Amino acid sequence: MQTPKNQLSEPERESLLAVANSDEFGHLAPSQIVPRLADRGQYIASESTFYRVLKAHNQLQHRHAERPRQQRSKPRALCATAPNELFSWDITYLPTLILGAYFYLYLFMDIFSRKIVGWQVYESESSALASEVMRDICERENIAPNQVVLHSDNGSPMKGATMLATLQTLGVMPSFSRAAVSNDNPYSESLFKTLKYRPDYPVRAFETLLAARQWVGTFVQWYNREHRHSAVRFVTPEQRHAGQDTALLAKRGEVYEAAKAKHPHRWSGPTRNWQPVLVVHLNPDQHADVKKEGKPTLKKTA
Repeated sequence: MQTPKNQLSEPERESLLAVANSDEFGHLAPSQIVPRLADRGQYIASESTFYRVLKAHNQLQHRHAERPRQQRSKPRALCATAPNELFSWDITYLPTLILGAYFYLYLFMDIFSRKIVGWQVYESESSALASEVMRDICERENIAPNQVVLHSDNGSPMKGATMLATLQTLGVMPSFSRAAVSNDNPYSESLFKTLKYRPDYPVRAFETLLAARQWVGTFVQWYNREHRHSAVRFVTPEQRHAGQDTALLAKRGEVYEAAKAKHPHRWSGPTRNWQPVLVVHLNPDQHADVKKEGKPTLKKTA
């Protein structure tokens, strides 16, 4: 049988494995390795080739600490074309040493950039505490009245009088999940999944509130500044939030075009798409109206 022209040579396969198993990349999946290499001006192989070679050497299993994906119900139609237009937030439980008692993580994210824009861990759930976090976010992000839509589920802290009054004062427009739909805040749910399936997530309960806050603080730094997010072409949320993704992705495109020019026989079509994601929908299955100035709006319903 004739060897395919685009097949890696044995030295190239060994080089790929050496990079994939290095101290820097050994804990990462190919989807995280390839963009990092491109940011350095390096092209070793495509993401699919990384997966194929690692699978052939039984080296994929340890790189994933997550459960299989599940279908998620979609919320009402909202979209964003820039940072600080559409936020999502929710609360998740963090276990304590006392059976049946929890700490509560309040987490706010920008759906366009995927950046965590605000968070705090408290010993209870309340709309008053959520209001404190939201006020801090608006001050740090310099949010103007009627600039941001804040989406959440229908929990009591989200729809409490104090939180709603605070949103009205700040000029933040609330949006809530549809009634009788349990999984209707997928962005926050996905973020919580990423948090709780981190390899360093504590196996045992948090001993103190301070310990919980310290761990979450470390996670937020990693997520915002180091994690290459698949939904925004594998740039970090902070790079996306700061508008740095366009230049980074253009550089990756140049790296790939140069690699194709060097070994054209290894490419059966165009290079990988490194174009920035321009619009992010909360519900991609429904049409969302976007005003000319790019602010997110709810689709009108009868």
